[in-house]
Amino acid sequence: MTYPPAPWSLQGFGLVSLNLIDSAQVRSLIPNELSVIDVWPGKTLGGVYLAFYGSGSVLEYNELIVFALLVRYSNQFGSWITHIYVDHPDSVAGGREIWGLPKELAEFTWEQGKQPRVVVRQSDRILCALNYNQPLLLWQQQLSGNTFSTLHSHLLRFQGKAKFQVGITSGSLEVQPESSFHQLNLSQPLLTVYLKDLNLLADRPEIMG
Repeated sequence: MTYPPAPWSLQGFGLVSLNLIDSAQVRSLIPNELSVIDVWPGKTLGGVYLAFYGSGSVLEYNELIVFALLVRYSNQFGSWITHIYVDHPDSVAGGREIWGLPKELAEFTWEQGKQPRVVVRQSDRILCALNYNQPLLLWQQQLSGNTFSTLHSHLLRFQGKAKFQVGITSGSLEVQPESSFHQLNLSQPLLTVYLKDLNLLADRPEIMG
């Protein structure tokens, strides 16, 4: 199986749904080397990221990421991906072999209309569905941040850099009981944002420690 070498440049659009999640629930999904940072007693920030990468990307595919946003290793801060799904086998292979990400295949359906909606399925089960309203586009934004992962017992860190036009929207997330991340209780987002004209760069990883 072939896939592009890192870094990966991806272009498209996306949605982010942020939640307060139970620190104890996410703790079991994160290596002991990393500390989970609470923003409220017993709660940390996490959520769901959904995106489509189209023309101009190194690979064209859809992606669902479930993440804990605030973790720490020594004096380094970043996020941890607990679950990740894509619809391109080369993305699965590259994600696993370059970054050590636990990518799995899934199916994505983007439904347009008065009530836009994206549904992610794996085999005969629905993992989640995000309903959202047309966003009010507000401003151009640039962000960069670290993500931790593990590969062959090594702790890795890699940087993601993104440029996009951000819009606030309202959203509701449906996570089915049979979903692998149902226990994180992500169905009541604090905030949902739409990322228009997204340009994302996933850099090469480095070994920590």
